[in-house]
Amino acid sequence: MLRYFSDSTLAYLVHNPHPFLIQFSENFGIRYYGLAYLAGFLTAALLFRAYWAHKRTPITPEMQGDFIFAAIIGVLVGGRFGYFLFYEPATLLREPATLFRVWDGGMASHGGFIGGFLGLLWVCRKRKVSLLHAGDIFVSLAPAGLLFGRIANYINGELWGKVSLVPWAVIFPESAPRLPPVEVPPRHPSQLYEAALEGLFLLAYTQWRVWKTPVLARQPGRLGGEFLILYAIVRVIAEQFREPDVGVSLFFGLSRGSLLSLVMGTLGIAVLVISRQRMKRSEA
Repeated sequence: MLRYFSDSTLAYLVHNPHPFLIQFSENFGIRYYGLAYLAGFLTAALLFRAYWAHKRTPITPEMQGDFIFAAIIGVLVGGRFGYFLFYEPATLLREPATLFRVWDGGMASHGGFIGGFLGLLWVCRKRKVSLLHAGDIFVSLAPAGLLFGRIANYINGELWGKVSLVPWAVIFPESAPRLPPVEVPPRHPSQLYEAALEGLFLLAYTQWRVWKTPVLARQPGRLGGEFLILYAIVRVIAEQFREPDVGVSLFFGLSRGSLLSLVMGTLGIAVLVISRQRMKRSEA
């Protein structure tokens, strides 16, 4: 549906959220968000197997099952818990049961990273695999999930952008439910910006590094550090177009997502330093 907004001569797309591919009841059905996670984990598993088949990693298919399982649990639990910890801690303290009402939405990518890392750490200790190498593998697989997840955010009509009159802006009626539909201002489709930056760009970059450079074999940890820094950069860029979460205060003008991303970028620099130091010691 197209609609003219205010005095503009441009017609903007009106978003119609439809979170269910198939809906059985009010809160139960096959959701696009769930399919996004499934597609992300399936893509990760296929890429992981390809790495082993083409000698990019010594982690065998038998061991990969443990890594994928730990990543699934870590990302889901970390993403859910991280959402309330970073964005709605008061809600978690007031109504702890809200944590389990997954049909109401609420996942944090930064929390997913933390949960995924903890799962990775556990499996590395269990299987005696280098954490730096496993981290490189993990960050090369993660962008696929980010890509599908951000597309699902757009389909669900959530995490919309700031008000804008750019030609490709989209009207999200749910962004101003108290306004008459004809008065709802268009906004940046920031979910698609994030899908392109966090997902497609980082997926292309990490896959180029895996397949076209010897980074995995020669300097474990380098790709992980590069990813953390690049993710911080593209996330901060995308946050400039995204509407800050309601009720979440800014820090020195930075959104919570930007602040957490800067922390990730700092950790990325630390990982690069550690990786370089280990490489020098191995060459000495």
